[in-house]
Amino acid sequence: MLRRATALLARPVSSLRARPFSTDVAETPAGNPAFYEAWKKVVPHIEPPKTPLSFMKPRPPTPASIPTKLTVNFVLPYASELSAKEVDMVIIPASTGQMGVLPGHVATIAELKPGILSVHEGNDVTKYFVSSGFAFIHANSFADIIAVEAVPIDRIDANLVQKGLAEFTQKLNSASTDLEKAEAQIGVDLHSALNGALTG
Repeated sequence: MLRRATALLARPVSSLRARPFSTDVAETPAGNPAFYEAWKKVVPHIEPPKTPLSFMKPRPPTPASIPTKLTVNFVLPYASELSAKEVDMVIIPASTGQMGVLPGHVATIAELKPGILSVHEGNDVTKYFVSSGFAFIHANSFADIIAVEAVPIDRIDANLVQKGLAEFTQKLNSASTDLEKAEAQIGVDLHSALNGALTG
């Protein structure tokens, strides 16, 4: 076997190439030369496709000093709860724990878990229950909070929460498949977080 390898290595490279490379093949002419020439005239004038960033207002640069207010955008897939609202602080239910965000906070991306989002403006505190989502904290004291679902705390019915918690707990205890257990566990976690938000 070693002798065959030596013999193969000693052969000239040209004899090893059974097929030509693509660079060796002559370029085939375009199917329709008239279309090709017309296309070459149009291409330089086509605008590139727009991305969502091109429709957004440019963010102000990072200020030299820390601002006194935090600018918050809180949006849902179907509504905008807060738009460029200047507040003192927000407390978000991050997956790593409660996170307070003040003006001048370091740039951060946090995943949201079911829990209470608190918006502090002077002595007023507005609380929302959020199911999940993400919070984007920017270095220029802007915060973008995107939630899948959110509802003000005062609109939650405590009796329905207790009923839902009991139903999903029963489903979890009687689940026989992994899918049923996972769905029931999500319901238990969500209703437990809702219950904690109302009682805490």
